[in-house]
Amino acid sequence: MSSVLEALLRISPAEVRAERRGFRIPLAPVRDRLERIGEIFLEGYHAALADRGMEALAERLDRIDTGFRGFGYEGAAMALDLIDQTTPWKTPRIAQFLSGPAKPHTYMAIVGIGWSMARMHFGLKRRFSRLDPLLAWLAFDGWGFHEAYFHWPRYAAGKPWPRALTGYATRAFDQGLGRSLWFIGGADPEAITNLVEGFPDSRRGDLWSGVGLACTYAGGCGAREMSRLWRASDSWWPHLAQGAVFAAKARERAGNLTDHTDEACRVLAGLPAREAAALADRMLKQAADAQKPAYEAWRVRIQMHFSQGDQLWNDDPCGATPLPVSL
Repeated sequence: MSSVLEALLRISPAEVRAERRGFRIPLAPVRDRLERIGEIFLEGYHAALADRGMEALAERLDRIDTGFRGFGYEGAAMALDLIDQTTPWKTPRIAQFLSGPAKPHTYMAIVGIGWSMARMHFGLKRRFSRLDPLLAWLAFDGWGFHEAYFHWPRYAAGKPWPRALTGYATRAFDQGLGRSLWFIGGADPEAITNLVEGFPDSRRGDLWSGVGLACTYAGGCGAREMSRLWRASDSWWPHLAQGAVFAAKARERAGNLTDHTDEACRVLAGLPAREAAALADRMLKQAADAQKPAYEAWRVRIQMHFSQGDQLWNDDPCGATPLPVSL
């Protein structure tokens, strides 16, 4: 059965090529990095699809370069959830994965489950209910990324959210869609800004949050380009900064912080990566709103930290030291 599923569910490496997806990424180093991320995702996906046991899978994933390892865990989670849905009579693999080797990579693994949900819609409530109550919304973030990455022309033309999604799930979906814009726009600040502005104003905050998350976690540009992105976000900057903070927290938890993550946090949020991760922890303790999911209350609290002026800096954040002020 595993060999049959492996054959049926395989994804061609060509699917993560910029040319195949129709993404215009003129700079070769940027294109190479973003395509490399897709390749690592598929490496994790196909390793899990082979279904040779959790220990062997973890060993394979942990051989991936530290900076890219989270993407391997993301792909593996997608595959394991797909296997669970197609072989429901077997012991659930995704639960073993989340409580075992993927525990440090929980953020990315839950995002990977969202890729599976995008392809197999049945049992959504059941699958969602079995995830971490705080981070489960990241599954819909993964769904949003998947949809835009593979079907961008439809969403650019105004396609609405998938009919299976309602309520706050659509907000989480848009954060994932925003992450995909980093790849679709080739890490180019002007191109990404134009893509965001093609959506209604009511959706842009979540999109900018996703852009900040992808910029900080995935990388692909230097401080000068990130400074332009910071400027372009304008009044949406607290959302961009919140995305950067989430990326720092995801990498800090997994033990795979990179120089790029630190640089992006300094430019987009005015904080070193470790301080950004600590901020995420502090804001989570302060987040409480009976009217919102805990995940959204957490996001809002981080956004408020920035919008209320807890961190301001001079006119050029590129390499600048944040200037705390009292308002």
